[in-house]
Amino acid sequence: MLAHGGRIVADALKREGVSHLFTLCGGHIQNIYDGCLDVGIRVVDVRHEQTAGHAADGWARVTGQPGVCAVTAGPGVTDVVTALANAQRGGVPLVCIGGAGPVPLTDRGSLQDMNHLDLVRPITKAAYRVLNTERLAEYVSTAFRVAMSGVPGPVYLEMPIDVLMDFRETDDIDKPDPALARTLAQPAPDPFELDRAVEMLRGAERPVLIVGSQLRWSRDESALLDLLAKHPMPTFVNGMARGALPPEHPCSFTRSRRAALAEADVVIMCGTPFDFRVDYGRPGTWGDAKIIKVDRDGSQIGHNRGVEVGLVADTGLALRALLNSLPAPPDRSPWMARLRASEDKSRAKMAAEAATEGDPPNPLRVCKELDAFLDDDTIVIGDGGDFVATAAYMLKVRRPGLWMDPGPLGTLGVGPGYAMAAKLARPKSKVVVVYGDGAFGLHTMELEAMARQGIPVVCVIGNDAGWTQIRRGQVEFFGEERAVATGLAYTRYDEVVKPLGCHGEWVERTADLAGSFARAFEAAESGRPAVVNVRIASSEFRKGAISV
Repeated sequence: MLAHGGRIVADALKREGVSHLFTLCGGHIQNIYDGCLDVGIRVVDVRHEQTAGHAADGWARVTGQPGVCAVTAGPGVTDVVTALANAQRGGVPLVCIGGAGPVPLTDRGSLQDMNHLDLVRPITKAAYRVLNTERLAEYVSTAFRVAMSGVPGPVYLEMPIDVLMDFRETDDIDKPDPALARTLAQPAPDPFELDRAVEMLRGAERPVLIVGSQLRWSRDESALLDLLAKHPMPTFVNGMARGALPPEHPCSFTRSRRAALAEADVVIMCGTPFDFRVDYGRPGTWGDAKIIKVDRDGSQIGHNRGVEVGLVADTGLALRALLNSLPAPPDRSPWMARLRASEDKSRAKMAAEAATEGDPPNPLRVCKELDAFLDDDTIVIGDGGDFVATAAYMLKVRRPGLWMDPGPLGTLGVGPGYAMAAKLARPKSKVVVVYGDGAFGLHTMELEAMARQGIPVVCVIGNDAGWTQIRRGQVEFFGEERAVATGLAYTRYDEVVKPLGCHGEWVERTADLAGSFARAFEAAESGRPAVVNVRIASSEFRKGAISV
């Protein structure tokens, strides 16, 4: 069959199991759209390329397989840079196809001509320029292999317009089989280092387990629950590991990590770095604990804090190996009880604030009311700062892949892309975006794209008329009169989205929360995106949080 380059690309994507392509239109990449129509890949368009990149990222988080976006040359590529950086920092696999002018006109000033590869190389696992139509399928296969190998991440493929427009006989083109082009094998722990870890844990009286995002990419996610069933210990999950431990699990802790780290004698750090979320492993927050560090990337072992044992391994396989090797544990119930008391004390303060009846609603009360509408399959996306940080402690997520947030890069604006991908990947699941009012303003027009393309999600805005996560510290450091660039208005975003085809409601009273949420979910059930814009009161819950 004679086919143009865009059809060859689409065929290659189809072989990789791709069902959706996220994009903002551009002349350089239209042949790919044409090919997608032929092979049954749905082309989903957005209103900003950053959203296309976040949607590819979100698709990977929900499905466990790389998402794909396509952007046009020049500003199309520069607009997607933030999404690529977010995926790289978060360890999320995606493939970004970028357009380019004709190869013969490179560096001659063609429309949107620029050096994309040097721009994206620092924020991707690899960046390739495909110069021959007959090699398009080969490079697509390579991109998927690289994106999923080791620590997952984004891969950029540049495809000039003439390469996509040229025709080739497809029978003469190599078509790599995904089943043969890469391995599903993941690194298992070195047996010598594993023995050292087992010996260290054997005598531990106050162990703590911290599990991060790399668990999401393990073939053995269940190893965490299996290990804790036989070797219970206080466990904290972060990033994409949220939900791997159900909220009601006796080893699940969220509000006592500082107390745990101060007293622990052994800490197992799995698939998460010593970054700002754990105070870089510094004394003060951390006591004299010995560290067992598990990471797919050996260069992360010893970063920011020295470790006694380093396992270059997949988190699930490492936890399984520990389970298979550890003897029966000593009685650690006093340690668990002491931490549970600390946890319960902190949660009691939250519960008291969540029960307040004042108007406008307390943000914890808003999250408590929203939580009543979530079920075991609801996907929750956080896009914002202060309000989202509150929601992260109040909304119950019971399985991996059901919570997504800006991640360690702190990228606001992820919400619409994540939400679109989540609803398309799992159409029977409820999808909720918890927004700060600042973050909602970044990509409001994506609600039009959702309404037009039948992607019904529920958006809940915690509207405190400010970039509060930043403003709180700004006021504390410099005073109210010098707090500039962080104040907003109580904008009626609910009215903004109605002409876009969405359901919108404004809430100022606690008594109205449940009814508004019910109507929003009913609207989504009927096929319309919904926005509930809640004016929230100030709260002491996040007092002292510093966002630097």
